[in-house]
Amino acid sequence: METNYVSRDDFGMYAHGNTGPGPALMGANTLLGNDVYNKDGDDLGDIKEFMIDMKSGRVAYAVLSFGGVLGMGDKLFAVPWAAFALDTTNKRFTLDVSKSALKDAPGFNKDRWPSMSDSKWASGVHEFYGTSYDAS
Repeated sequence: METNYVSRDDFGMYAHGNTGPGPALMGANTLLGNDVYNKDGDDLGDIKEFMIDMKSGRVAYAVLSFGGVLGMGDKLFAVPWAAFALDTTNKRFTLDVSKSALKDAPGFNKDRWPSMSDSKWASGVHEFYGTSYDAS
């Protein structure tokens, strides 16, 4: 079953098509669990969490879960928010990375989260996904 922002909309935000808040402004809860695909149509996993920069109030990363079976053995990736594109036609996110490249991306497991506020870690993640990193 596909999970997307329409299927997770408990408040009817997207029930009337082009009226309401989306897609320029969307509810965070409706985006959790959303499927992520690449431009080739490969399923890259789903969004498990959002990491909010508390200073700016902006989404810094979406945590993507990839691999494993039924949540077991999956690898997590903190993907810079700027690396995602919202595909409103298919109601899912796209990420411009191949499945094979994602296997080599900087990732972690659920029991050992990285220090995401560390600028060295963050610059490496942004470099991998081709997004700009502002350490301020």
